[in-house]
Amino acid sequence: MQSPRERSEVRPRAGWMVMGKRGRPSALDVCRVLAVFLALFPAVSLQCKILKCNSEFWASTSNSGPEEEFCTALRAYNSCVRRTARTCRGDLAYHSAQHGIEDLMSQHNCSKEGPTSQPHARTPLPPPPPPLLPDSQERSDGPEVCHYERSISRNTAPPNYTHCGFFGDPHLRTFDDDFQTCKVEGAWPLIHNKYLSVQVTNTPVVPGSLATATSKLTIIFKNFQECVDQKMYHAETDELPAAFADGSKNGGDRHGANTLRVVEKVPGQHVEIQARYIGTTIVVRQVGRYLTFAVRMPEEVVNSVEEGDNQDLYLCLHGCPANQRIDFRNFRARAAEAHSAGRARSGVGFTYQSAKAKCKERLPVEDLYFQSCVFDLLSSGDINFTMAAYYAFEDVKMLHSNSKRYHIFEKDAFMSRAAQRSQNLLSLFLFNLLAVLLWTECCTLHL
Repeated sequence: MQSPRERSEVRPRAGWMVMGKRGRPSALDVCRVLAVFLALFPAVSLQCKILKCNSEFWASTSNSGPEEEFCTALRAYNSCVRRTARTCRGDLAYHSAQHGIEDLMSQHNCSKEGPTSQPHARTPLPPPPPPLLPDSQERSDGPEVCHYERSISRNTAPPNYTHCGFFGDPHLRTFDDDFQTCKVEGAWPLIHNKYLSVQVTNTPVVPGSLATATSKLTIIFKNFQECVDQKMYHAETDELPAAFADGSKNGGDRHGANTLRVVEKVPGQHVEIQARYIGTTIVVRQVGRYLTFAVRMPEEVVNSVEEGDNQDLYLCLHGCPANQRIDFRNFRARAAEAHSAGRARSGVGFTYQSAKAKCKERLPVEDLYFQSCVFDLLSSGDINFTMAAYYAFEDVKMLHSNSKRYHIFEKDAFMSRAAQRSQNLLSLFLFNLLAVLLWTECCTLHL
């Protein structure tokens, strides 16, 4: 049995690498390379259509076939990628595809000249007969290492679970229970560690407004020992799938595959991803036109940083950069002032008092979830944000390990910021003091 320390030292195998110790890669390896880059740079799929080439190649090679047939599909894939050269040149995903194709051409002894075929022209193989034994969707949960809590030694303290949530215009609750409202337009990473990566893409809610909301979400679960294959989950507005990107609902063909599962709670509205091999639960919802995200994760997994990764930009860990934060107290003060003057915000339809009344229906406690609801109604006029704040708090009650920390109040946030400022000032003071002492010591030695 592995101890948590030993477990944390195990590095997941880079299943998406085209070259490396795993030897001869398959078509799946190339697709995984592209999946990773598309997840990290989602704009690629809009600008250069690499995703289309990738999905066609995936479709044409999803079933094993003769080597000649694979080479034909690879040449078709190469032609598709070459047609995107003008719009994709300089793009990491495009160049990754080029190198991956060259490697596969060489390893499979495929010539660049020869017939090509479009994936849809391929005659599909007949479906396999029903298995005599349960398949990977129904097999047992696998070895003990694939269960986070079971793999921890009995003499070790139980794991400390943390929570991060991202919802609304958007509002962020970090793993340290810091609550922020942010701009963060475009693609931003929420989580990145040895086991998984999460990225969101935020778009403006109202033209000309600083308020944005999440329209895309990508989660990559990295392959881990004998437990799970690498899997990607991707959701967009009006597309909340009940499966991973490859159509599967669990962690693949390994012995612990069922320790990673996608569970659809409400079709098109609520999905839960259970990753028991790392003690993690993720909740993804669509509320109105936008997505919400919530996660429960052991502190050990949160801090399992890749070597050389400074983690500075991962929002769930360190919050939004200072230049991306919105002080909605000022926003609220202006809204209250407009209300007292007898005018609502232009084009929005909620006054400060009517927004408070609407939010009070679902959020009776005037904590920061209530305040975020008011902010969202005033900034967007979209009544669905009331439910976004409500469900975000419901997810807190389900995922947060400390019931006394469910609610966060404005004074708590103020004290947290004050404590951070004090810590920064103390660090600066100690640094300056050390510099003076070293300078004095050097001068003394010189004399």
